[in-house]
Amino acid sequence: SNGGGVGIGRSSNGGNGILLDGTDKADRTIRKGLSWDVMGGVARRSWAGNDNAIETAKIWNDNNQGRITVPEKVDPKILDNLLK
Repeated sequence: SNGGGVGIGRSSNGGNGILLDGTDKADRTIRKGLSWDVMGGVARRSWAGNDNAIETAKIWNDNNQGRITVPEKVDPKILDNLLK
């Protein structure tokens, strides 16, 4: 697949191609590949501070051996003191 429309249209995405041949290996690959493909977008949104994405990443980590780094919200008072 080619994302093409990212930014000013000068990027190309590698895409995600999976051969569906009915084997157990293909089933495992599908479960992992599709999950990681979707969770990459969720991870980026969680790092941007989106509360729903943070919650989704936490739930995914609980069910998938905790592989996504989840941001912690900064106490605004601490941040204000650091920036003074």
